[in-house]
Amino acid sequence: MTQHSALIVAHGQPSDPLPAAAELARLAAHVAGHLPGWDVRSVTLAQGEELATIAGAMAAGVIFPMFMAGGWFTRVQIPARLMAAKITGWRILEPFGCDPAVHDLTVALAAEAERGHPEAELLLAAHGSFKSSVPSDIAKHVAERIRVETGITRVEAAFIDQLPQLQAAIGFGSGALCLPFFAAAGGHVTEDIPAALAAAGFAGRILPPVGLDSRVPGIVAQAILAAREVCAVDCRWQRG
Repeated sequence: MTQHSALIVAHGQPSDPLPAAAELARLAAHVAGHLPGWDVRSVTLAQGEELATIAGAMAAGVIFPMFMAGGWFTRVQIPARLMAAKITGWRILEPFGCDPAVHDLTVALAAEAERGHPEAELLLAAHGSFKSSVPSDIAKHVAERIRVETGITRVEAAFIDQLPQLQAAIGFGSGALCLPFFAAAGGHVTEDIPAALAAAGFAGRILPPVGLDSRVPGIVAQAILAAREVCAVDCRWQRG
């Protein structure tokens, strides 16, 4: 029986790769708990040649990008590293932040945090990009869903690397919430967001990033399974 393989790939922390790699490995272990019989591993791009080393040691399967949007890393960098190592057969899935189930989770996290605080305001903190509107489009879409589907009176999206920037997020009260729309708790979440909010005079509460919620491994596993089922159908069609 052929073993199914899934490799979870994240950006990682180039200045200090090991903590982010360990965090991603813990996520992979939890995802594996939802996928009995699968070989589920993880690697960060910050680990250099480890992507090719690990992918080359596994049966080709699916790569799940633990990124909040598709872009250069998922569309160009990952395939280029595999190609340079002459590794073929891997299918790269849509990133974590593009999954509608992740958007549903983000709305649920906002609603859960707001419960009991009818005048709450929420700032959705995301990375953004000065090169592409795709990351901000996703964050703005999710922020609008939060506004429409919860009782939160003010919902805005602001960014680290794009306008409107977080340090310009003024006028939020002391009961405001900041929800980081990030896949992990790297330097952006632990350092950049608090510093930007302090500069803006934000006195509210910063919630854990979306990617650390206990429901995430199940969401990732479901995305991997769904992709595997689609691939099986495609393969049968090609053989037919």
